[in-house]
Amino acid sequence: MQTLIFNYYWVLIALLCLVLYKHILRFLFGMVIVPEDKVGLITKKFVLFGADKELPDGRIIAIKGEAGFQGKTLAPGLYFGMWFWQYSVTMEQFTIIPEGKIGLIMAKDGSEIPTGNILGHRVESDNFQDAVKFLENGGQRGRQTSYITSGSYRINTMLFQVSVTDMIRIQESMVGIVTTLDGLPIEVNQIAGKLIEGHNNFQNFDNFIKNGGNRGLQPQVILAGSYNLNPWAVQMEEIPMMEIAIGYVGVVISYIGTDGNDLTGTDFKHGNIVGKGSKGVWLEPLGPGKYPINKYIMKVELVPTTNLVLNWASARSEAHNLDKNLSTITVRSKDGFPFNLDVSQIIHVPTTEAPKVIARFGNMVNLVSQVLEPTIGNYFRNSAQDSDVIAFLSTRKERQESAKEHIRKVLDEYNVNAVDTLIGDIVPPESLMKTLTDRKIAEEQKVTYNTQKQAQETRQGMEKETAIADMQKDIVKAQQSVEIAERTASATVKKSEGDAAGVKLAVGAEAEATKMRAHAEAEATKARAQADSEAIKLRASAEAELISLTGSAEAGKILAIGKSTAEAYELAVKALGGENFTRYKITEELSKGKIKLIPDVLIGGNGNNGGSAMDGLLGLKLMEMMDPEKRKEVIVAELIDPNTKNINPSI
Repeated sequence: MQTLIFNYYWVLIALLCLVLYKHILRFLFGMVIVPEDKVGLITKKFVLFGADKELPDGRIIAIKGEAGFQGKTLAPGLYFGMWFWQYSVTMEQFTIIPEGKIGLIMAKDGSEIPTGNILGHRVESDNFQDAVKFLENGGQRGRQTSYITSGSYRINTMLFQVSVTDMIRIQESMVGIVTTLDGLPIEVNQIAGKLIEGHNNFQNFDNFIKNGGNRGLQPQVILAGSYNLNPWAVQMEEIPMMEIAIGYVGVVISYIGTDGNDLTGTDFKHGNIVGKGSKGVWLEPLGPGKYPINKYIMKVELVPTTNLVLNWASARSEAHNLDKNLSTITVRSKDGFPFNLDVSQIIHVPTTEAPKVIARFGNMVNLVSQVLEPTIGNYFRNSAQDSDVIAFLSTRKERQESAKEHIRKVLDEYNVNAVDTLIGDIVPPESLMKTLTDRKIAEEQKVTYNTQKQAQETRQGMEKETAIADMQKDIVKAQQSVEIAERTASATVKKSEGDAAGVKLAVGAEAEATKMRAHAEAEATKARAQADSEAIKLRASAEAELISLTGSAEAGKILAIGKSTAEAYELAVKALGGENFTRYKITEELSKGKIKLIPDVLIGGNGNNGGSAMDGLLGLKLMEMMDPEKRKEVIVAELIDPNTKNINPSI
């Protein structure tokens, strides 16, 4: 039993030694084991000899063996002599900075930060893993300019406090505006610090400080990317890049820089235009593209270089919105009528003149409101007062040309080209418009009536000409009849003259009568033809006139026939005598009845006259040669005694 108890005793001792071996080793040899993922932080409880017993005033970390928190740390491994009664060792996890993060360091001990600064400058300390070196090299207590990037660090947390924060990321087409929180004060009369080189986009803030960087707004900007920026040293504002579209230029107005020399000469008296980098309006504008512009130290005014249309119209505005405050122009005419008119002005600002326009007006909106609006509005108001509404409307083209020339001269003085001036809709007063409309309707009705009248007259003329054309063949026929009658009469006369040459004395009276008769008939035919022609021409005009002319023509015909007959009878009476002419007419009437009163052998003459037989033969021959009418005339002549004018008693 005693042996069994003894064995249990040794087993218990072995188990206790196994569990408490670290403490036993620590007690016997001062041994400390630091795991591979930890760091040992040492606190010295007291000092036996060989070192100052107390820390200097203001210090909390011992670097020379003083009692207290020790600057030296224990890396992973095995250490001896760390007696538990003199040293306290605390195991801390490594400080891990994840990917995309940075670690900001604040030192709890060190020298004082100089007055005017808010961050401790960087000293060599193996990324703050060697606290002793940090303090020996003059490290300053407080927030540090330096930081640690992603990784694992053996940081003495009794000296350093680590804060993890995100890296700064600037997106595409964006720009970072930097404001530094430490450095020298900004120079007088400046709103931003000097441009400093060699600090790697403010990631090495200690170099920025050493090179004389100023606290406050910085002229340098940061482009797209990821940056290790200490937010205790740098504040970042992300804004879009300045984009200048095609058809525009950007005139730069810089608020920082030295006062440059004016490059415009003495003729331009509206501000200084300077070279790039100086304070003022830059001579060279920016072309289309994207630019990383710091909006707090410079301003870019967009100036359109294409033709720009401005509308003085209440219901219309262009996409550029420069004319959004423009409205329809109201004017008053010479005769006191107010009316509205829309105007469009096309202008062009040359690229080389854009800086002068901005130096003079500040922006394009001021150009429109200070020059274009009053110039164009007053011109048309003055122009309207010199004319009444009707004249203004009727001379629109001339007034547009005059306005174009006037506005071109005015804008030339402001370095702007006037391309064209266009008068749009003109809206006269409603009362006047009604008057004009009524007048126009009346004029159009008058034109319509005149047109209808002309159409009727044309139609009447056409009908008249148609009637004349229809009667033309009758007229021609009548004229031909007249000519035929005249030619027949002439032929008859000539034939009578030729046939009666031998018997001129015998038949002279009757031939003359026949001639007169033929002439009378010709005259009658001619008169009739003329009367018929006149009657046909006038028939289309009026039926009454036709009847009147026809009656006149018939009367003339009868008169002419009667006159010719009378003249023939008068000549016959003169030739034969009244009594003999009576006998002649009786004989003529008997002959019409074909009654033969006398034999053909008894033509004329008697037995007592030796020439009677010859006369009789001559008479028969003549009778054969003549037509029956002529033969009757010869017979009658033979019956009449030329001496007594009585019927020959010998017959």
